[in-house]
Amino acid sequence: MEIRGLGFGGAPIGNLYAEVSDADARATVDAAWDAGVRYFDTAPHYGLGLSERRLGAALADRPRDEFVLSTKVGRILEPRDGGGLDDAGFLVPATHRRVWDFSADGVRRSLDSSLERLGVDRVDVVYLHDPDDHWEQAVSEGLPALHALKEQGVIGAVGVGMNQWQMPERFIREASLDYVMLAGRYTLLEQESLASFLPLCVERGVSVVAVAVFNSGLLARPEVPVDATYNYAAAPAEVMEKARRIASVGKRHGVVLPQAALQFPFGHPAVTGIAVGARTPAEITENAALLAETVPAELWADLKAEGLLGADVPTPGVAS
Repeated sequence: MEIRGLGFGGAPIGNLYAEVSDADARATVDAAWDAGVRYFDTAPHYGLGLSERRLGAALADRPRDEFVLSTKVGRILEPRDGGGLDDAGFLVPATHRRVWDFSADGVRRSLDSSLERLGVDRVDVVYLHDPDDHWEQAVSEGLPALHALKEQGVIGAVGVGMNQWQMPERFIREASLDYVMLAGRYTLLEQESLASFLPLCVERGVSVVAVAVFNSGLLARPEVPVDATYNYAAAPAEVMEKARRIASVGKRHGVVLPQAALQFPFGHPAVTGIAVGARTPAEITENAALLAETVPAELWADLKAEGLLGADVPTPGVAS
């Protein structure tokens, strides 16, 4: 199966920034399934394995051939003593510490642990997770290990997930990938990746999963709040002003800001899917509804006319 349409991002059910009960996590995954979501993404990093355990439990009774499941490698979870809470933004006990490891052995050990937490014998996509400072080991050891696991049928596809487009582009040029999970770098507010990265993906047949389409919160609400975040920090004034102008154009067409943000990435042929995190059933249900309702072509045209999108930016449902 390929990644298509709306996907479920598993970080929030790993207690990212706020605690989520087991029951609420299960209900949120169930709501995603009921809304038609068939792609589910997680990682050991998310809650020191909590997200993987919860996602695996919630999907255990679903037909395995009816959904796509992905996880990530690059951070080994090693047991630790000392108590306290995790220091990486997840409200979970600090029972383990993360150790960067993109070696072949580290990739295999990480995946074995993920399979155990998820309760499955295979995953459809495995991403190298944030190898920004580990290029040499990731490209010479981690990536070949993933390709070997793909040949063995343990995983279905190989990818890289990052908050930048430059290194994924290098991976594609110098190695081989099936997927790139691109976080925050192709959104209503950012399209630098349009120049070389996305065309290269089309040329090489690499599918892109756009994530962080709300740029960590700035585009997540109909009205831009004064305390909005952008790339996980306080949003600069000029970025907030641009978001407010986009929201104003949307209002003229009956489109709210998060609806435009969810649909925008699909204008590019390289983008086959998106993944959005959710911690409550209402969040995932609302996002699915916003994605299902077509945005008028006139909205995209007006954004270009007002200089809020470049003239050459491809948009959904509009021939380029």
